[in-house]
Amino acid sequence: MASQPAVIDDVRSQMGRDGKRAAQKTVLDARQRLTSSSGTRADFDFELMHDYAQSRINAALPMAAIVVILSVVSSLWVPVVFTSLWAGLVILSLLIVILMARRFKTSDPSKFNASQWTTTFIAGELVYGLAWSMLALFTLVAQPETLTPVMFAMVLVSVAANSVATHTLPPATLMSTLPVTLTVSANLIALGGTLNYTLGAVAICGEIFFVYLARQLHGTELETISHQAEKDALIGELEEARQMSDEARRHAEQANIAKSQFLATMSHELRTPLNAIIGFSEVLKSELLGPHQVPQYKEYAGDIHGSGQHLLNLINELLDLSRIEAGKYELNEEVVSLVDIAEDCRRMMELRAKSKGIELVYNVGNNLPKLWGDERAIRQVVLNLLSNAIKFTPQHGKVTLVVTRSGDGGQFISVKDNGPGIPEDEIETVLSSFGQGSLAQKTAEQGAGLGLPIVQKIMELHQGRFDLFSKLRFGTEVIATFPRARVMDALAPVVEKRNKLEIFSEAG
Repeated sequence: MASQPAVIDDVRSQMGRDGKRAAQKTVLDARQRLTSSSGTRADFDFELMHDYAQSRINAALPMAAIVVILSVVSSLWVPVVFTSLWAGLVILSLLIVILMARRFKTSDPSKFNASQWTTTFIAGELVYGLAWSMLALFTLVAQPETLTPVMFAMVLVSVAANSVATHTLPPATLMSTLPVTLTVSANLIALGGTLNYTLGAVAICGEIFFVYLARQLHGTELETISHQAEKDALIGELEEARQMSDEARRHAEQANIAKSQFLATMSHELRTPLNAIIGFSEVLKSELLGPHQVPQYKEYAGDIHGSGQHLLNLINELLDLSRIEAGKYELNEEVVSLVDIAEDCRRMMELRAKSKGIELVYNVGNNLPKLWGDERAIRQVVLNLLSNAIKFTPQHGKVTLVVTRSGDGGQFISVKDNGPGIPEDEIETVLSSFGQGSLAQKTAEQGAGLGLPIVQKIMELHQGRFDLFSKLRFGTEVIATFPRARVMDALAPVVEKRNKLEIFSEAG
């Protein structure tokens, strides 16, 4: 079993790994921001450009259709040759942008260079925007008075469509929309007139609005990617934690198997010499082979015998706890009398109680039926509870043993003393394996702190409950309760039902 320093070292090691992991994450985030072209993270740049390329590819046919429709509409005022030439230039430049996007999609992500691809896309969008700006030349071959509202509408449609398609790459939005807005607005203002001034101002305002909208969409997209990255990182950490947990569980299982094998081996190796020590010390203590010449020898033999018994009890407790924790403690269940077991344990502990001047009171309920349980395990429960109570009760104290029915029809054993009690903050420690309260640490007869944990686990194997109630200067009461399902109540007599015809025949 792991010692306390080893546990502390493990905790410190884990804290050190967590701190190192947090520092590495901070450095990685800072490095990502420094190498990013958008001021966020380099891996976010790839996601944003990937979305931009995909958006451009998906919007290729709709944008070409819009160009063709605008060309057809404008041909009502502008010669078809010029509108066709303008539409061809715009679609050709759009094709260049689409080819760039496709090349990006097929490129190796591990060789991604944010600055290079940003420059490439901006150049392509600038060519595309300049092709749209040729729209301002329509006023040279048509009547400006009737064409300006159509040009204004065409500018708004172009700015809106391209802003939505390029919102994940803000520089591309500017390059694709700003040239046509500036050239058409400047043309409208140059033509003069209130209507043209108004249309030019509205076109510029429209450009500002759609660029702002594209920025907002870019922020939303960036936030979505950030949340996705955090979710992926969390999933990765959870997977890493799961793997670490599985690895720790495997190590714990291996350690538990090694511990069980060690205890199983050592139990025989330790019990064999202990039995000899206990047996020969008892012979020496009893002076069976003759009196000792030196009186201290008899006292020393008694000390050896007592120490051997204490060590043997400790080994037995360790083996019991090990078997219970390994799930190999099997109950040998049969019909037993809780009253008889408690009476036997009381007689065994009575001599120890009298040696300390402790009054041992025994109360039993009336007509208690038998239980279905393991007699040896139940006897161990009663002995542990009585031993603890007598051990920590001062001289001339009182210990009360009660066996009776519980409120739900089960049966319970209660051991109550008027000793010093246990502080409330130490109860959890006392109930843990190897846990000892402050009183036990000051007592010469300390034990190993395994008695109550073994009682708890034995009661759990019997589907029962163990409760400890204590208060300083008012003593302690422990209650081991067996469930109603284990009580062997006597069956009700079977009443044979006979019909009236048989009863009359017997009466006749």
